[in-house]
Amino acid sequence: MDSDHKEGGRDNEAALGNQRKERRGLKTELPVDSVLPELKSVLAQNRPAILIAQPGAGKTTRVPPGLLNEPWLKGLKILMLEPRRLAAVSAADYMAESFGEKAGGTVGYRIALDSKSGPDTRIEVVTEGILTRMLQSDPSLEEVGLVIFDEFHERNLQADLGLALALQSRAVLREDLRILIMSATIDPHPISQVLGGAEVIRSEGRVYPVETVHLGGSRELPLERRTAQGVRQAWDDTEGGILVFLPGVREIARTREELMRSGGLPGAEILPLHGGLSREEQRRAVRASIDGKRKIVLSTTLAESSITVEGVTAVVDSGLIRTQIFSPRTGMSRLVTLTESLESADQRRGRAGRTAPGICYRLWSKEEEAGMPAARVPEMLQSDLAPLALELAAWGIRHPAELEWIDAPPEAGYAEAQELLRRLHAIDDKGVVTSEGRAMSALGVHPRLARMIRRALDLGLGAEACDLAALLQEQASSPVPAGGVVTDAVSLLPRLQALSAVSTAAGSALRTPNERAAERAARLRRIAGVPAGSSGDIRRAGLLLAYAFPDRVGRRRESGRFLLSGGRGAYLPERELLSREPYVVAADIDDQGTEGRIWLAAPLELEDLERFAVEEGTEEVRVVWDKEREAVSAQRVRRIGAVVLQAVQASSPDEDAVAAALLEGIRESGGRLLPWSREARDLQNRMMFMHLADPDFPASDDEALLEELDNWLRPYVAGIRSAAQLRKLNLVQLLEQRLTWEQRKTLDTEAPTRLSVPSGSRIAVDYSDPQRPFVAVKLQEMFGQTETPRIGRGRVPVTVQLLSPARRPVQITSDLANFWKETYFEVKKDLKGRYPKHYWPDDPNEAQATRHVRPRN
Repeated sequence: MDSDHKEGGRDNEAALGNQRKERRGLKTELPVDSVLPELKSVLAQNRPAILIAQPGAGKTTRVPPGLLNEPWLKGLKILMLEPRRLAAVSAADYMAESFGEKAGGTVGYRIALDSKSGPDTRIEVVTEGILTRMLQSDPSLEEVGLVIFDEFHERNLQADLGLALALQSRAVLREDLRILIMSATIDPHPISQVLGGAEVIRSEGRVYPVETVHLGGSRELPLERRTAQGVRQAWDDTEGGILVFLPGVREIARTREELMRSGGLPGAEILPLHGGLSREEQRRAVRASIDGKRKIVLSTTLAESSITVEGVTAVVDSGLIRTQIFSPRTGMSRLVTLTESLESADQRRGRAGRTAPGICYRLWSKEEEAGMPAARVPEMLQSDLAPLALELAAWGIRHPAELEWIDAPPEAGYAEAQELLRRLHAIDDKGVVTSEGRAMSALGVHPRLARMIRRALDLGLGAEACDLAALLQEQASSPVPAGGVVTDAVSLLPRLQALSAVSTAAGSALRTPNERAAERAARLRRIAGVPAGSSGDIRRAGLLLAYAFPDRVGRRRESGRFLLSGGRGAYLPERELLSREPYVVAADIDDQGTEGRIWLAAPLELEDLERFAVEEGTEEVRVVWDKEREAVSAQRVRRIGAVVLQAVQASSPDEDAVAAALLEGIRESGGRLLPWSREARDLQNRMMFMHLADPDFPASDDEALLEELDNWLRPYVAGIRSAAQLRKLNLVQLLEQRLTWEQRKTLDTEAPTRLSVPSGSRIAVDYSDPQRPFVAVKLQEMFGQTETPRIGRGRVPVTVQLLSPARRPVQITSDLANFWKETYFEVKKDLKGRYPKHYWPDDPNEAQATRHVRPRN
């Protein structure tokens, strides 16, 4: 902030006060005033209502005062929820002025780190998380007569939760509790259904005409250059202030630099507007410029609704938003930049027509607009649900279906949230909140941070934990070395060091993230009951983070790559000092690819690692099959999730576990480790044949044997730990044990190992192809066999491979009768010429079979 602008703002405070008084005295009629009688009538009947009022209608500042003296309030409060802190404070200040007061009297507010309410406060404007805290401490909201959910189209997670809890409170405890939903752009029908058929009241806003200009342009240009071009065009085309919408702080800074280049715009006051600024800086951005300069406000979504940036007649919209998306697959959130919805684009466009006709410049084409989403995705469907799950558990809800939702929490995300809460000891296995969970809920921070603070109190590290929690909430900056390759930019230790030097003296203007973090830390210390003046060792930050992120304890593998206790991989660039640490705890990590990039972390000292492992780690005897050694390995393993801390040989592992590992090794080998012999394979093939011939016979193929290892092999492997020991087993006997006595008898008769042939020989049956068993026999030994031999309960013909006297195959047949009739004589001609001394009768059906050259009488 330029010093002359700062001083100018202070010098003209009196002038601003006079302007406010003049504004307070005006009784300007606003569009929402015309629907107040209808709204009063609906609420007087104790019916929920939905007020759809366009921007400029006055709903935020006129409705609460307009309802204040209704008889049904009976001196109770009106509680109005705003999605943003600046909006809450601005609305409270404006309404207080209308009463000729300052905030804290009839109208007050409560937001994080700040509160101005008193015993006489009748209208209290709060941010959405405050309502949840109030409901948890007083489920009946005894002092409240009406709850207003303003700007409900933003569909914040806390707003959806607050509405669900308020509806149950109304149904069970407070039938007289009124509920009013207000928005400029929202489909009222789903909300009306959840509210049990709420009355929908519409009010047209006092909106001036706004021309829309689609600039399009090349997407290859950096966003800041395209935005600056749009701002310069708006500067030339219009005379008032310009409001610019950008996705984040980084883009705001770059766009400001681009506008300031080459002398900037003469007479322009270029101001940022985002949630990371102090309240004074935010107020300066939204107020009219006092020194007559034209104002250019570079804003995030903060200025999209609720807040009026005075003097604006032009909007430049980048068409982008930045939001957190949670991944149940990894349990991590990632910050993404997305195309805004048409609903948001219309909200932004309307900012140009609040006080006069205006122009909206869109940095996209009409063709691109056709592909933009119609409405924003509710936070409920894409956010980390751990805070929600803890609030519901503290409320007494085990499953979200017990409440009424506009959009119910996704099952996968909610299950992931509950699993995290169990790991944080906030709920038990049945989903019931624990005493620890209740204490965590009362702290009003994310369950991870609440668990960290709670555990730190027992360790005498409460101050450090509150500082850490504040830093993680504010994402405060850290000192980064000005030169060189090696940095410590991702480490939380320098940030903690910097925070300890920040003054939080009363009345100080909080302008930097570190200053805001210091104020937040001081507040957390008060809530948590940390003794004043407490201090400790920032080197314990890794231990504290481990309590908050037990799934993100990382063990270094190589080249800055870590295995996290949750099973995921993560990495740090090698220029980061933390990349050389053996153990770290990642507080911020993205969800990109198979390995996430760590953005914030702290080293975990070995002594602290041991302490954490004793409390949160596990120790078990791990019995597995070692493929390389082809033997069972039994180790006593100490671990934190997927991170193994120590593994030593276990002396007396459980025999059942050894047997299970051995059988698993056999399965992994596909049965190769079994002691197969020729005899065992022959037996298996016969059993497979019988199953094909008769399905009631047990299956014995490799797949079936491996599936049933526990039944037929498990009883015989006691004491066996290696493939070498397995080879001592008699697999033939073990396979036979699978059969009953009757089945063995059937196997011998219906799948015989040998068949008798007319010559008197007993020929071995080959079952290597169980679907087509065969015998190989000399042709002369089959004379007189008119029919093909059959086995398998007479259902399967045996394939006969007829051999020459030299035992070479001459014919294969499964139909002997046809062979003797059709083929024998052709074969005879050939063989008789080659083997003239052998017996070749003219009638093979009547001839005498022989194993010799000729029959012997």
